Amino acid sequence: MHHIEIIIGSQMGSAEYVAEQLQEALEDQAIIATLHEQPVASDISHPIWLIVTSTYGAGDYPDNLIPFINELDQRDSLDQVYFAVVGLGDSSYDTFNYAAKNCEKLLINKGAKQLLPNLELNVLDEALPEETALAWLPKFIEEVTKAA
Repeated sequence: MHHIEIIIGSQMGSAEYVAEQLQEALEDQAIIATLHEQPVASDISHPIWLIVTSTYGAGDYPDNLIPFINELDQRDSLDQVYFAVVGLGDSSYDTFNYAAKNCEKLLINKGAKQLLPNLELNVLDEALPEETALAWLPKFIEEVTKAA
């Protein structure tokens, strides 16, 4: 059985809501999914990470994600980690989904293995972000199964 660590970066609650919907869908398929609303690297014990983050301000990480990112930046290697990133942003800004993109770069630079390209959700799209994320989820589960 797989165990997914869902790491949330949310300033206003949108990314948290998407993460909760993904957790529920994973658990409906008998996959254990743990939400980390105030992520701390030492609390994350399983190697499959699903990071769901919005971008705040001028391309910044949400406040709750900054300590976690700083912890990861201090690590020598994350080569045991498999990850995917779901980013929420507003494409009318030139810093669209920068938090997701920067998180992806950090993880790759530390040796983590990316399961899928980032899913970049645009809050200006007609589809609700959680609907798009739920439609993407089967691809993520397929990649997790391959990696295991």
